Amino acid sequence: MTSVTIPHHIYESTHLRFRGLCETDIEGPYLHWFDDQEVCRFNSHGRFPSTRKKMFAYIEMLQTSEIHLVWALIEKGSEAHIGNISLQSINTVNRSAEFAIIIGARSCWGKGYAYEAANILFSHGFRKLGLNRIQCGTSQHNIGMLRLAEKLGMTREGNRRLALFENGEFVDAVEFGLLKEEFDSSAK
Repeated sequence: MTSVTIPHHIYESTHLRFRGLCETDIEGPYLHWFDDQEVCRFNSHGRFPSTRKKMFAYIEMLQTSEIHLVWALIEKGSEAHIGNISLQSINTVNRSAEFAIIIGARSCWGKGYAYEAANILFSHGFRKLGLNRIQCGTSQHNIGMLRLAEKLGMTREGNRRLALFENGEFVDAVEFGLLKEEFDSSAK
């Protein structure tokens, strides 16, 4: 392993700081979030054991990726790495990306951090990356993400029927989208 410095913060909000993921994050609780079945209940993580080797490879890939933007969420005060937020599958032709978030620190659930962080990320995506559309999909049972998407002003665009395998059964994936003009008009 090479010597790594923690990147500077990219943005700051009321309760959070945002920075790129770095190798030192693996030394903290980050590695274990993906083995926590409650944290990973509605995402694709937690199906196979998380390993340091996989995490190092992922972080290394992010260093040069132009289709994945992943930020560490740092709680002000505690300075703890509490989660990650991302734009994935960034498409520069269609000017679109997929939104994802994980709050791995259970003590930070229900504090409004996901909404606060998503607003910063969406602003960056629309104003710095030139995106026209941000979308996300989630399980029909993921009440937290469904509420977050609605609070962010995302439009429910439909369901992908029985698209997700969850707890031994197939369930619908609920799809949401937000256009730049909608984000801009809500920010006024």
